[in-house]
Amino acid sequence: MPTFPAPDGTQLSYRVIGDGDPVVCIPGGPTDSRYLGDLGGLSRYRQLIFLDLRGTGRSAIPRDTSSYRCDRLVDDVEALREHLRLPRMDLLGHSAGTNIATQYAARHAEKVRKLALIGPSSRAVDIAITRETRRELAQLRKNEPWFPAAFAALEAITEGTGNDWESVAPFFWGRWDATARHHHAANQPSNQEAVALFAAEGAFSPKRTRAALASCQAPVLLLTGEFDLNSPPVAAAEFAEAFPDATLAVQPGAGHYPWLDDADWFVATTAASLRR
Repeated sequence: MPTFPAPDGTQLSYRVIGDGDPVVCIPGGPTDSRYLGDLGGLSRYRQLIFLDLRGTGRSAIPRDTSSYRCDRLVDDVEALREHLRLPRMDLLGHSAGTNIATQYAARHAEKVRKLALIGPSSRAVDIAITRETRRELAQLRKNEPWFPAAFAALEAITEGTGNDWESVAPFFWGRWDATARHHHAANQPSNQEAVALFAAEGAFSPKRTRAALASCQAPVLLLTGEFDLNSPPVAAAEFAEAFPDATLAVQPGAGHYPWLDDADWFVATTAASLRR
């Protein structure tokens, strides 16, 4: 896999799939970008360049672990753009990676051509998701056989009396089938320090970020699943208001990994937005 040096000298890795105009893809987690696969076949239309965030996948562990902080990871994305010699780039982020992409767009708006935020996390712009919102969304799955145990675990987590994240896993896929179970088991973050320090103090400056995004002219897609507890449609809709030119897409029957739930719908919507 190709590598490049980050500003602090850390060797970072990326992989390339497909042909066409490049799209730089930032994973969530932070975890190995391989969980993104080829984004349901988006690589048939675009060249996908997947960055392994520092300390994950095949990227090196940094000497300064404070560099795991979200705002500092923006510098790694800029270093990748320079390494690829892209004057401007299309940028796609998923889950926690959308916080990096959002802060990149705020800091380097002139270098972003299109922006796609998939299962968007709104921490970078400080949009709160209430317990009631998550409960109402979870209730849409009440006829699923796994629902009673998963909902009880969710209630305990939102009340602060439990931490059984394994039991709530089915909520994050539109179908809790063998494919979803395998994806869940195979793609857990392995660097817990990177996860813990991602949102360390100073990682987010919501007021400054919102102010900068107000002048970002790049077309933005915010795509979330109908059932996505992590990125509820109501929160994604509020997030869209932070951009001058944003489109919200809610994928029917999908959870937090929409390219697995309905690849055709996901690819058609995302590819069309990136062509716009």
